[in-house]
Amino acid sequence: MSYLTKKKKLLLSLIALIVVVFTCAPGALQFGRGLMEHVSGSTGTRFVANGTGFNSAVNTSGLHRKLLLQRRATQVEQPNRIWGDRCSNSDIVINQGPTDPLPSGIPTYTVEIMNVCTTGCDISGIHLSCGWFSSARLINPRLFRRIRYDDCLVNNGKPLVNGHTISFQYANTFRYPLTVSSVIC
Repeated sequence: MSYLTKKKKLLLSLIALIVVVFTCAPGALQFGRGLMEHVSGSTGTRFVANGTGFNSAVNTSGLHRKLLLQRRATQVEQPNRIWGDRCSNSDIVINQGPTDPLPSGIPTYTVEIMNVCTTGCDISGIHLSCGWFSSARLINPRLFRRIRYDDCLVNNGKPLVNGHTISFQYANTFRYPLTVSSVIC
């Protein structure tokens, strides 16, 4: 290969690199977000080009961790019990997920409310925060009903036996966030 051919290839490579940087980078550089990263092998240090002309080194030697969702200021975290109460709000687990829509096209959701008390307790008087809960599909009011705004009663207030689950479906255009507000041990 001649010197001129090598020079042309190098020039074309440089132009291609510049085109890639300018087509990918404008949004990242404009908002100051890192665009390019280089991770050193054994040191676990990542160098990030942040678009401001300054590069930063970030230590990544620890395990990657998920970011924890921050609780709203209105939510109160229940303390872990060691010698205290027999049960708490955290012994009721609520799962809900989408199911097949109604023939009219309204989305439906299945809700499972489980008693997972580790001390073997039956929990009664289960109240959920449920907003203005309503459903286009009829729900047995002995299983679940809204008493007033943001207060729904589970199992007609009767005990939910340890290890058992109450399940029902509701239909609405959006999913209601359901959280345990109070229980009776």
